[in-house]
Amino acid sequence: MSEKAILTVGDQRIELPVMKGTDGRLSIDISQLHAQTGLTTYDPALANTALCRSAITWIDGEQGVLRYRGVPIEQFDQAPSFVEVAWTLIFGRLPTRAELDHFREQLTANELLHEGLKAQFQHIPADAPPMAILSASLSNLACFHRQFIDVEQPERLVEAAARLISKVRTIAAFSYRRSRGLPFIYPDPSLRYCANFLHMMFSLPYRQYEVSPQIEEALNLIFILHADHEQNCSTTAVRVVGSARANLFASCAAGVSALWGPLHGGANVEVIRMLERIHAGGMTPEQCIRDAKDKTSPFRLYGFGHRVYRNFDPRAQVLRRLCDKVFADLKQPDPLLDIARRLEELALADPYFVERKLYPNVDFYSGILLRGIGIPTNMFTVCFAIGRLPGWIAQWKEQHDDPHSRIIRPRQVYTGPGESDYVPIDQRS
Repeated sequence: MSEKAILTVGDQRIELPVMKGTDGRLSIDISQLHAQTGLTTYDPALANTALCRSAITWIDGEQGVLRYRGVPIEQFDQAPSFVEVAWTLIFGRLPTRAELDHFREQLTANELLHEGLKAQFQHIPADAPPMAILSASLSNLACFHRQFIDVEQPERLVEAAARLISKVRTIAAFSYRRSRGLPFIYPDPSLRYCANFLHMMFSLPYRQYEVSPQIEEALNLIFILHADHEQNCSTTAVRVVGSARANLFASCAAGVSALWGPLHGGANVEVIRMLERIHAGGMTPEQCIRDAKDKTSPFRLYGFGHRVYRNFDPRAQVLRRLCDKVFADLKQPDPLLDIARRLEELALADPYFVERKLYPNVDFYSGILLRGIGIPTNMFTVCFAIGRLPGWIAQWKEQHDDPHSRIIRPRQVYTGPGESDYVPIDQRS
């Protein structure tokens, strides 16, 4: 006999089914609560509500565990390939060599932008926010590739996914070049995914940017670590829009718009700004830790703590190790990295941070790495979006394939006035 939860409201006594996930966690099924009783639940920010069933990503925040399709995130560190992770997330398992080679071929075949879409960059102000360009351009792709608005057939989805994942890096690189007044650099089909992105970002017509293996590996890992993270704000935005059977382009554009928010995708930018202020303002890391604990101080310590993780963020641990390799390859010290290291050392030895489980998160080191690679600050969130795109596609596909999926339509607790009469305007005081 399956477990039941009993809800008692006044003289009503309702039995609610209890679901169990693969991880053994229990969830009370309230999907029929309103239909059977007229009651609703109140859960601001959906912090206690499972919006869906998903087999894509699993997080154990207490233990600091993150898995993609069951594979621990640390194992992708051994042979980093963002394209392989993208295929795994979208299609539910690790690809065969033939499948991965075919997907890579599709990415190469779809890396160019339609000339009509490329021409639109000339009409965008040079100082336009890159995330605005990215969101608009993803929506515009539906105008130039209308055959992929309907992707009911599995092979059609593979093609659409390949187009999105390939073209997003071209759009991102072109937006950067536009902001700098530089000529667009076309993709090089001989280069792999991350190396090609850096080529389009930094090459010149008379000199190709040379990508070191360490830098290419670093960007691969940055993208991999951002590829999916359960039902976060932008992923939920993709699912909400997709639940209306909106096409993949429009749904992912909604994800970009959500990610643009500083509370979501802009956290690593805040970390860099904080470290720069510390470096320029003469504050010591010791002072920062003291001020962070002082509720009367305006100083805010970014990059520590996470809404889900109550232990080390496993992504931060991978990036911390990666910093050593990248800056050794660059053969140049970074004072911001030195400050970050000292802040982490002090925080991990301070009972205030340890008791509150405020450990470094992924944003603490990702911005330092992107900065070391040469990515400007206003492109940090764009890089986040490139990494997260496979996760959005996977979530959209999972929802689209679910025969029980319905349009997402939350309830509300109404707090406005009761019934009132309309008063003609000349009778209003």
